[in-house]
Amino acid sequence: MGFTILVVDDEENFREGIRQYLIKKEYEVFDAATLDEARATLNSQAIDIVMLDVQIGKEYGPDLLYDIQLMRPAPKTILITAYGEVDMAVDAMKNGAFDFLAKPINFPLLDATLHRATEAIRLQREIENLRNTYQKSYSFIIGKNEKMKRVFRDAERAAAAQVSILILGETGTGKEIIAKFIHQSGPRASKPLMPVNCAAIQPTILESELFGHEAGAFTNADKMRKGLFEVADSGILFLDEISSMSMDMQAKLLRAIEDKKIRRVGGSKEIPVDVQILAASNHDIPKMIEKGEFREDLYYRLRIVDIHIPPLRERLEDLPELVGFLLRQISQECGFNITGVSPQVMDAFRNYSWPGNVRELRNALERASIFCDGDTLELSGIPSDIIR
Repeated sequence: MGFTILVVDDEENFREGIRQYLIKKEYEVFDAATLDEARATLNSQAIDIVMLDVQIGKEYGPDLLYDIQLMRPAPKTILITAYGEVDMAVDAMKNGAFDFLAKPINFPLLDATLHRATEAIRLQREIENLRNTYQKSYSFIIGKNEKMKRVFRDAERAAAAQVSILILGETGTGKEIIAKFIHQSGPRASKPLMPVNCAAIQPTILESELFGHEAGAFTNADKMRKGLFEVADSGILFLDEISSMSMDMQAKLLRAIEDKKIRRVGGSKEIPVDVQILAASNHDIPKMIEKGEFREDLYYRLRIVDIHIPPLRERLEDLPELVGFLLRQISQECGFNITGVSPQVMDAFRNYSWPGNVRELRNALERASIFCDGDTLELSGIPSDIIR
């Protein structure tokens, strides 16, 4: 795969000279004369490397670093400095710049810098491919339960369609795991998955978190900040605990989904976004609609496809696979060497109702692993309420 470079400089002759040189080196080259032009290119093109002049007319080039660092993956930024700006460039590297070069450009040095940048990008891509392969192979246990098989079948088809999906289920059933499966199974797998727990964020802050804000929009808003809609552009936004969102915020969310545009807090400009929405809740949303606590139009807009995850007590036949999978996870994360559980432990698990579902199962296994002296979990390490 080739590499794309964005050259940001207000001097047309410099841009054109660098452009022609890089094209001969078989790079795909874009250029911009202002920071706004650079942002537009970064939003519309997959850029691997940015060559950024420090002084662009009256604009300060490193201001673009903030936007670049929010991108996933973030392009490698090479600052182009004039004499006397070296100290500033070193500070910029602390804020995410990859390297810097002085004007006039030393082309052999430019080649060496670009080689290091492209090697770093190649390594990132290899790691990402390995991570995706590992996750697709090992992160999801479907099991034998027919309801769970249907969950994964529906999730895969909905992922391919790139429609809004509502994931429903009790606390701890694995709604976020299904969201990750949808992300990794669909055409947006290489794009961001941005999760946000709506219940964990104050209503007054949630709007800024989702839509971003302009500098001066409110107290302490000293600089522009992109929201999760912009950061997730071309990817997926996962709204966990959507039922906790205020009615006012629900109206703004509905407008953003329908118009495919957002407006930052304190801003007047509408920004187009392409985001697939996943939402999750452990509440009975139709009952909330009857009580006037959730917008009916938003509900139907979110549930183009709805996926219901069964509780663990309804899929006990999957316990052996789940236990084995979770024990491997725990052993890898914590450095344990637990290979299984005793028959007595498995019998206790089968006779328990699991109100906390898979999350409770994992917590029980992790606790038991801490107090385990061998490689097999015994009843002595299992929480007493599960044994009863």
